Formats: sequence, C-alpha cells, structure tokens
Amino acid sequence: MIAIGQLSHAWLSGQLARAWGNDRFPAPSPRADVCLGAEQHDIGWVEFDRRPRLNPDTGLPRTFLEGTIEQHLAIWRDAPDHLMTASECAALAVSLHGSFLSGLRLRAVGGKEPLLEDHIEQEHRRQARLRARLGLSQEQTSTIQNQMRVWDGLSLALCHRWSPFTAQGVPESDGGGSLDLRSSDDADSFFLDPWPFSSPEVEVRCEGRRLAPSYENEEALHRAFESAPPLTLALKLSPAR
Repeated sequence: MIAIGQLSHAWLSGQLARAWGNDRFPAPSPRADVCLGAEQHDIGWVEFDRRPRLNPDTGLPRTFLEGTIEQHLAIWRDAPDHLMTASECAALAVSLHGSFLSGLRLRAVGGKEPLLEDHIEQEHRRQARLRARLGLSQEQTSTIQNQMRVWDGLSLALCHRWSPFTAQGVPESDGGGSLDLRSSDDADSFFLDPWPFSSPEVEVRCEGRRLAPSYENEEALHRAFESAPPLTLALKLSPAR
C-alpha cells in the first residue's frame, strides 16, 4: 500500500486551488492567501504525519477518519495559530475548515458533544474577529469555506482513487452546483465535469511511502515509515469528453 500523509494531501489541495477559476467558477479571493490556506490546511497534522499511529485491527497507519475526538481536537484547536504570522486570511481558511470538520463529527455522534461544540464556538469567535480585521463579508467567507471543502474532497478522491466522486455545493458565479470526478483508462488520469480550471489541463502531485500490507506493532511501522523513500504520485486532470 501507499501511505499519503495529510500534509501531502493538503499540498495537492493547494495545487487545485492555485489552478482554480474561470468564467463559471470564481477563483480564490484573495488568491494567494486562500491558496496558502488550502495548501497548509492540515498543518495541525504535522506530528501525526511524522509518527503515524497504528490501527491494531488492520496493522496499518490510522487514517484521518479513525482518530478519537480528543485526537481530532488536538490537531485542529491550534492549527490556525500556526499560520497567523504568515497570513491571517490563510489562518481564517484553516479555521473555517476545522470548524466544518468538527461540525461533521458532531452530527455523526448525534449532535451533542461538549468538546466539539466548544471547538466550533471558539472557531466561530476567531472567524468573526478575523473577518472584521480583513474586511471580508459573510458571503465571501462562506465561499472560502465551501471552496476549501471542495478542494479537500477532490484531493482525497484523487489520493484514494475514488471514482466516481461527486463534490456538492461547489461555488459558482451564479450560485452553486456539483462537480463529477471519474477515472480514465489510465489509473493516473481523471476527468472533471464541469471543468473548474482556467487551463485546458491540470497536473497535480503528492508524495507517499510504500508500506507492507500490515505491521505487528507501532515500532515496526515507524521503522518502516522512516526508511521508506518518498514516492511521487503525478495525477492528470482533463475536461470530461
């Protein structure tokens, strides 16, 4: 199997963001800041990426879906702070994505979990402060959050080879719509419909590490992870035929 770290997946999201935008799909705005936020949106995962946790049931690294609520919050509580001295707008983008993910987890556990509720409330307060300082409207902020969600979903679909995959609620110039991703005969090539980029073709890449089918313990996993050379995955996106 090939294990792709959360930060490399986020790097792929940033590449999608930098290529995004045409007459139908609005480009990130402010572009450089939002693209930085997309590229760094999983910055809170850096220590987890360096020392992946073992899932004893599979013998493989835990995926981003397999952590506890406490682990989720350890990753996301301080994530926006890591970008505050780089770009407050990028930090806002990370905050928006983190509160969105906490909202998903909250719904998954039935809508009542004080730790998640507290995180969402704190991030909403942070977002209000940053919006005021940056002079962004609620509509502009919602567009950033939805674009982050779409880039994140498309990046995950590409990394996991999910096909077909549909992204819903994609911001468009005249409202919102959906995007359909499907693979081609070439395992590293995909079609997108409708086409959200300004160029006629987009190539993105990320890095992973090839691991054995399973490991007996976390120490063995860490040794294998540290010794495995990075493997570059290059993926091509084209308009649907």
